[in-house]
Amino acid sequence: MPLTFPSSPGTDLVLVYTAMDATVGSGEGVPVGPDAARRPTPASVPAHAVPVAGVGFRGWRWEATDSETTGRPDPALLPAGHAVAVVPAAVLEATPKMLVMDVDSTLIRQEVIELLAAHAGREAEVAAVTEAAMRGELDFAQSLHHRVQALAGLEAAVIEDVVAAVEPNPGAREVIEAFHGAGWQVCAVSGGFTQVLAPLAADLGLDRYRANDLEIVEGRLTGRVLGTVVDRAVKAEMLRLWSAEAGVAQPGVMAVGDGANDIDLLHAAGLAVAFCAKPALREHADVELDVPSLDVLRILAGL
Repeated sequence: MPLTFPSSPGTDLVLVYTAMDATVGSGEGVPVGPDAARRPTPASVPAHAVPVAGVGFRGWRWEATDSETTGRPDPALLPAGHAVAVVPAAVLEATPKMLVMDVDSTLIRQEVIELLAAHAGREAEVAAVTEAAMRGELDFAQSLHHRVQALAGLEAAVIEDVVAAVEPNPGAREVIEAFHGAGWQVCAVSGGFTQVLAPLAADLGLDRYRANDLEIVEGRLTGRVLGTVVDRAVKAEMLRLWSAEAGVAQPGVMAVGDGANDIDLLHAAGLAVAFCAKPALREHADVELDVPSLDVLRILAGL
């Protein structure tokens, strides 16, 4: 979608960033890596901008008041591979903050239901339905029930194999550590399954989480989920509940997702981030983050 700059009073955070392999931040936040010296600072980045770096990216950040239109570079004039994000003053200045993330293809690299379906020999079929649901072409709850039916009869023990195969996206641990270091909470809400999310949450140190419960009878999946499906409305409901319980006002909540099931989640947040997202979600985002590193969220939070 066209980039529109916020007009909130105060001082906004402007970030220009790009992907960089094998990036390591020095103590001053200056990137150190094999290609760092060969990438010049874009001409539209002001001289007072502070270099920043993290897992898989480097960039420059600076502050600009809402009246400084020249402090916000035109994305079309940036070098290829560079992007710009603006965090409104109201969001930047809000404390405490909270990060609420989708799980599949956001917090983690994979789609868990596809990993489970692979054990049933129906991965391609389930993947096609997942893709359509994330594009917003299918009702999420109906599509979930359809996909879970494909798992009927699987031994529950395969869940352990799936848990072992799950990989957090680059930068996940770093951004969680940064939020916790600031005394802020990190939560995850998923259209996937509690049986996989619970051990992941324990490993990453998530403060709160919610997902669907797979029904298991006599050691096998029944092909059904228990209770209310975690759809887009439930995701937004959990964000509001968790932030209220933690005393975090809406401007302080950052929400991150990748598909149509995350639309309401992003609408409920102060800063809405579409992470390597489907087109259906991009038009609802304040920031379209296409560098595949969650560590950029740390900079957007002012950390």
